[in-house]
Amino acid sequence: MNAQRIKDYKSDEYELGGGVVDPLPDDAPYFVVDYHDYYKTPRGYHARSLNSNGGWNITSSLSFINMPILAYAHEIRSAVLVIHGEKAHSRYFGEDAFKKLTGDNKELLIIPGASHTDLYDGGKDKVIPFDKLEMFYSENLK
Repeated sequence: MNAQRIKDYKSDEYELGGGVVDPLPDDAPYFVVDYHDYYKTPRGYHARSLNSNGGWNITSSLSFINMPILAYAHEIRSAVLVIHGEKAHSRYFGEDAFKKLTGDNKELLIIPGASHTDLYDGGKDKVIPFDKLEMFYSENLK
């Protein structure tokens, strides 16, 4: 990573890691198919989207290497609603974070059948639980 930072500095440009693969390989894992269906189609493509195009710079996550991002999650006093799709490859991130939260104003909501990107725009089945969001924040943001 440090060698890449030096290379980026010398060239005065950031090398990109590549966005979502295109064309989609026949043996792509389901979550790559899910991302492709979103970022590489009119559903979610945008000319300035990093995932639709060249991706994030290779060293963008370097600052997180030694950062215990959930170390103080138990200190969060604000209301927290963690929402994940049942089929999201990232579901365990939310579940792990939720396990570290304390207090009675925290909730984990798993949307049956939903993938990661279904919760970006609702997907074909329009699964975003807007009624739940409204109820949770009406009750907890006073």
